[in-house]
Amino acid sequence: MRIAVLAEQEANENRVAATPETVKKFAGLGAEMVVQRGAGAGSGVRDADYEAAGAKLADGAAVLEGADIVLGVRRPANLPGLKAEALVVSIMDPYGNEAALEGLAKAGASAFAMELMPRITRAQVMDVLSSQANLAGYRAVVDGAAEYGRAIPMMMTAAGTVPAAKVFIMGVGVAGLQAIATARRLGAIVTATDVRPATKEQVESLGAKFLAVEDEEFKQAQTAGGYAKEMSKEYQAKQAELTASHIAKQDIVITTALIPGRPAPKLISADMVRSMRPGSVIVDLAVERGGNCELARAGEVVVVDGVKIVGHLNVAGRLAATASALYAKNLFAFVETLIDKKDKKLAVNWDDELVKATLLTKGGAIVHPNFQRKAP
Repeated sequence: MRIAVLAEQEANENRVAATPETVKKFAGLGAEMVVQRGAGAGSGVRDADYEAAGAKLADGAAVLEGADIVLGVRRPANLPGLKAEALVVSIMDPYGNEAALEGLAKAGASAFAMELMPRITRAQVMDVLSSQANLAGYRAVVDGAAEYGRAIPMMMTAAGTVPAAKVFIMGVGVAGLQAIATARRLGAIVTATDVRPATKEQVESLGAKFLAVEDEEFKQAQTAGGYAKEMSKEYQAKQAELTASHIAKQDIVITTALIPGRPAPKLISADMVRSMRPGSVIVDLAVERGGNCELARAGEVVVVDGVKIVGHLNVAGRLAATASALYAKNLFAFVETLIDKKDKKLAVNWDDELVKATLLTKGGAIVHPNFQRKAP
């Protein structure tokens, strides 16, 4: 059984799919590990570290030669010489990328999307969305504080009192909760909002104040999987009216709202941005899906009437070493379920609920029902 670890090709992707720690664990399951030379450079992992853990190094197409499993962070764009029916496991970003999925299918790959992992107890250790969003929420506060240019906590000095910064978190998923906790640790006055009623108690348990239009629609605004539902135009208007006056008083606003498979909902209008004081900061964590802020630009920090709008891409990847360590453990936990530990060989149970939820392509076709082409 041969497992290949790819070096990422995207310019802003510094994470890696395996660490020396997980290389050793895979080897303990009987795997021969092959790592593409330089794969860990962006995460501070040297080639020599992989070799010391028992991996072989290879370049180019040689990495994939004979590989039974291919591990990556982002969906690989090119897999020259991939063995028929090899397993490819990564963050696949399948929504809106059906053509890329068809390319994986034609290559003969059985492609697994880690971000489609079901939110069940058994799969918590495999949940890449949570592990990476947690870091993104932390980093968003750090980036916001760096751009703010003032102190975050209240400080009482002989020269006078410095007031605590006011931080507003929009969207209270994993990233939002970590952002609340981080901002509170820095000493900020924190408020937060979300359309899911279950988050109110979570927000208040972290010492922040909850802000939302709590009507009947709000009470039904959560899917069985724990995600936010898309709200009606009427609710969005009421929520926007409530938050508009609140945003004008904030120093740092962090937006984290995303709905799987849909563009990011617009939460902050241009008028709201212009209502904020010069020197205020907005950090948009949804910028890769169009952004929660109307004026955010992907990959840029823009200034509008003195307000900075931070649109960094791949925010979790800005903490590449930590993000890689967590992601590699997520991957190992999942791939371990595909291996027969006794015989030390691949033994995929195609009826396993984890496999069914994450499998995109198999046998030359797209097999996931959410991404198959619909008949006209």
